[in-house]
Amino acid sequence: MLPTINELFNNNIEIVEQTSNTFYFDIDRNVVFGFTDGKEAMKQAIYLILSTERYKYVILPWFYGVEFEELIGMPISWVIPEAQRRIEEALLQDTRIKAVDNFDFEVNKRVLQTKFTVHTIFGDINLEKGVVF
Repeated sequence: MLPTINELFNNNIEIVEQTSNTFYFDIDRNVVFGFTDGKEAMKQAIYLILSTERYKYVILPWFYGVEFEELIGMPISWVIPEAQRRIEEALLQDTRIKAVDNFDFEVNKRVLQTKFTVHTIFGDINLEKGVVF
């Protein structure tokens, strides 16, 4: 006798959010050692998301990363709102991030420097990211 779909899904299934415990990546020294959790793990996750070009690496899921390469050579009047939208879209894929706001942009030659606040389940994180356009 084969099980029916109702039998398979009648079990009480509990969805549990995974912890943010992960390896610690020291960005300044470019080494991985120890472990981190909470707000520090969140900073690391945000750094990795914003440092990975979306769709470039087959091993990563399609929703991971951000699309900055297309901004190169575009007019600044288009790059600023588009960079903001792409940063928000990339970061909000992570369920631990509730909102991204307080964007402040500064143009320095061909680099768009942006400061923003990421609201996470661990607290607010103020960040800065440069985008070449």
